[in-house]
Amino acid sequence: MSTPQTPKHFNPEPFAYHQELELRVDTLTNLGSGLGRVDGWVVMVPFALPGELVRARVYRNHKQHSEADLIEVVEPSPERVQPRCQLFGRCGGCQYQHMSYPAQREWKRQQVGELLVKLAGITHPVNPTHGSPREYHYRSKLTPHYPKPFKPKPGGEGPPRELPIGFLHQGQRNRIVDVPACPIATEAINEAMPTERKRIRERSAKLRKGGTLLLRHTLEGVTTDNKESVSEKIGSTVFQFLAGDFFQNNPFILPELIDFVMERARIDGVRYLVDAYCGVGVFALCGARHFERVAGVEVNASAVKWANANAAINGISNAEFLIGEAESIFSTINFPGDETAMIIDPPRAGCDEAFIRQLLELGPRRVVYVSCDPATQARDLKMLLAGGYGLEEVQPFDLFPQTRHIENVAVLTRTGLHPGH
Repeated sequence: MSTPQTPKHFNPEPFAYHQELELRVDTLTNLGSGLGRVDGWVVMVPFALPGELVRARVYRNHKQHSEADLIEVVEPSPERVQPRCQLFGRCGGCQYQHMSYPAQREWKRQQVGELLVKLAGITHPVNPTHGSPREYHYRSKLTPHYPKPFKPKPGGEGPPRELPIGFLHQGQRNRIVDVPACPIATEAINEAMPTERKRIRERSAKLRKGGTLLLRHTLEGVTTDNKESVSEKIGSTVFQFLAGDFFQNNPFILPELIDFVMERARIDGVRYLVDAYCGVGVFALCGARHFERVAGVEVNASAVKWANANAAINGISNAEFLIGEAESIFSTINFPGDETAMIIDPPRAGCDEAFIRQLLELGPRRVVYVSCDPATQARDLKMLLAGGYGLEEVQPFDLFPQTRHIENVAVLTRTGLHPGH
């Protein structure tokens, strides 16, 4: 067997390029990789499970750890299962198809607790992860990518290459794995994919750059037009929005998440609700019947337009939606803090300091913080606790089974006054 050529910028310490190691996996990282040690040195191995003895091949050394490809599972974990997708391990979309679903939920619970301690110094019980009613075929939006079509030079050798349409290769930033079907997408999306893939490939000779497809499954069926108006229904509440806009992509667990958030927001004495980062009004409109008045705040003008339209569609008259400028997000809201609950559901980057400062000045009695990134949530919780709030409950939800992604809900109660009051 020939010796592999060492990449030009490879750091040779502590392991040689493609050196094979045998190690016991101790835990999982937040990116879904197995983590073990060789002579005290951390080695990360994707698709290896805690407790397993594995053989791995090093491909990168960092300052404090190495990365290695899984070659063989010498002693498998009892939680190891057969992945449903033949592309698992190559396609970078899923990290956990080789792990039983109960084990996925437990590891996500543990990871939320570890992030709270590590990033915020918060030690608090974390409830068992609330599982998705569907472990597969749950995702209602899929966005496959395709690269710039390869066009051989005149006289070049070999047949034309078929354009790959799919997702990034595991561990690579510039290579797309062709994905004809995706088992975590809804059945309707998988039925629509062949037509869309064929359409793009037929146009590939005219394409000058790569792009992204949209397949969104809503009440109208599957749409592929970002600008098309579509509808979803949560309980008895109907929402309209543009197909390309943000809307949670697991409709099967969404009612359970909303019910949990509303139950925690509603306590004796709370008459008003503020829905920050309200988008098209999901939390505000689903919970409006429980409050005297509801205000949604959003920086995106288009989302505010749809939220107000959705209030009208559903005949909800006690909810209004406002464009919140960064410098004075809550300036037009006159709800008394002691009688107000606030739901915050920010993007992955979390809340900025200006937002949290203004939240503390408003002083809502209850805060229910919904996050798609428990790491940035932990950072923000540290500031909220320092500002006079107490952490009451931590509840992960598994909106994206088979992947490393975690949705987490933190429930806070105002326990003291912010120094500015």
